[in-house]
Formats: sequence, C-alpha cells, structure tokens
Amino acid sequence: MHRTARIGSAALLALLLVACGGSDDGDGDAAAPESTTTTTAAARPSSGCDAAPAGPVREEERTLQVAGAERRFLLTVPEAPPDEPLPLVLDIHGLAEGAEVHAGMTQFSALAEQEGFVVAFPHGTGSPVRWETGTDPAANDDLTFMAAVLDAVEEAVCVDESRVYATGLSMGAMMSSTLACTMADRIAAVGPVAGLEDPEGCDPGRPVPVLAMHGTADPILLFNGGVGEALGQVLQGRTGPTTTLPPGDLEGAGYPANARAWAERNGCEPEPDDEVVAEQVTRRVYRCPDGAAVEFVVIEGGGHSWPSSEFSRSIERIVGPTTFEIDATEEVWRFFQRFRLP
Repeated sequence: MHRTARIGSAALLALLLVACGGSDDGDGDAAAPESTTTTTAAARPSSGCDAAPAGPVREEERTLQVAGAERRFLLTVPEAPPDEPLPLVLDIHGLAEGAEVHAGMTQFSALAEQEGFVVAFPHGTGSPVRWETGTDPAANDDLTFMAAVLDAVEEAVCVDESRVYATGLSMGAMMSSTLACTMADRIAAVGPVAGLEDPEGCDPGRPVPVLAMHGTADPILLFNGGVGEALGQVLQGRTGPTTTLPPGDLEGAGYPANARAWAERNGCEPEPDDEVVAEQVTRRVYRCPDGAAVEFVVIEGGGHSWPSSEFSRSIERIVGPTTFEIDATEEVWRFFQRFRLP
C-alpha cells in the first residue's frame, strides 16, 4: 500500500436510516482528484428531447404501475434549454427512510439545479420502507421499478442516456451496488455511501466505475462487516449507539473487502494508493483501466451518515458522527462527471 499525506479539507461518509427529513446546507469543501477518464463522446438524447419541456420542477411526485402495484418517485428537473440532454442521477434512500427524507438529507435537488442535471428519488415498499437488493431481475420487482423509473424520466425529460448514475445511502447504497451489477448497460457509474456491496452473482457486462464511502465507527453497518446493535435499536424505536466499536481495519473484511472485490472485477491492480486528505479522511484509489475507476473513501470515526448533512448530524444519537470535512453530494457528483457509457 502506498500512503501519502495532505491535510486539506476533505472527509467522507456517514449515512442515515430513519426519521423525518429536513433541509441541509453542508459546507464541506474537499476537492476530488482531477479526472483522467472523462470522455468527450457525443450525447445520446432520450425520447424526452422531442417532448415539451418537463421542467423546472423540484421533487415533484410521479407514479408508475409496476408488477400490479402503484409505485412512486420524486423528480427534480432544472431549468435548461429544451433540446439539451441532461445527466440523470438516481438517489436511493436507506431502510426506513423514504424518498422525501432522503432528498432532504442529501440536498441533491439544490445541486442539480445549480449544476444542470436531473435527479430522481425512488421510493421503496413495505414497513419499514425498504428495497429488495437481489440481482435476479425475474425475482426482484425493485429492479423492474428502477428500470421503469429510468424509462419514465427518459421519456418525459431530455436526458443524456450515456450519463445516467446511481447513488444512495445504506440500503440505498446496497441497491446502487445491485444496479451496477444488473444494469451496467444503463448506469454509467455508482456512488454507494455506507453500504457498498459485492452482490452474489454480480456479473456486469462492462466495468462500472465505483466511488464508495464508509465510516470506521458506523454503528449500523459495521466497517469490517456485520450489523451493529444500533440497527435493532432503531427498528424498535430506541436510540443508540451504545457500544464501543473496534478500530477500522483497511486491509480487513467487510466494506474494504467489498471495494477490493470491485477493483478486481474492474481489472484494477491489487495494490491501492492511500492518501490522507483530511484529519478524518483517507482516500483509497485503485489503479484501474481507463473508465473503470474504483475509489474507497474512509471516514475515521465516521458514523452511518451522509457527510456534510445537517439532518444526519441532527440524528447523531442514532447514526453516530457526521463529518463536515467533505460534502458527499458534491463528491459523488464530481466523480460521476468523469464517466459516461461507452
């Protein structure tokens, strides 16, 4: 492992699981590494480019019929020329969270309006609301739903189908990992926060760039694997965390191992470069083929929260500490901009 040190402003990770949303104004200011893989290929305009302008709208509810059930998602479309194909981000909520709470936590709508991209916030099913994260499309209605969301947005909005991305928190991070496995023909890159998975049966048709983040003091999805006591407390309406967690092992099992598995899958070299970019934050970058990047941002002492989210900080007693040394929303978007479908 190669290690360098640079104390600046950057740190990543922490996530969320439950409760009601709010408005965030995170002030993380860490910069991601300059891209060396941005492509200049032509856009692939969706059928929505021939329709009447769909925006601007912010977190407007849309409904779909999927597998005999009504499903819904929130849609944000910035003000833009009607014939300009825009990137699309799927931002996927965690367990017991829901689309509205998650949108308030990540504040992806505000960034979408500023930067000029579309964002959809899918909503799961069940109580507590959740996702099915298996990789078999025939047995997973949530995969059918995600494809239907993409279809609906691409038909209604002028989207660049070569620049479609997925991110999410916790179970939403797991779902974005599954999409990288099963929808590599539609998803250009993923950014799982506090929940990168190496799904069983994962066999994407192409290398999918991955930016993952995880805190070493995550009390819900433990850094080196397993589920913490805090999850049961949350689902029972109690607060936590109540236990002291061991130091995170960057060479160990769990989420570091999941990042290694994606690096191997993408044809990267096994020895990563680690850079300390802030007091709490280490950025692990694998040496990968062009367009197949794998990065793992480690938050020392970070909890199960979204970095730079005021909402995450407001429920610290449940999810653990939230860092403001880096802004996860901006970090994920910077990473996405480096990639488009071949």
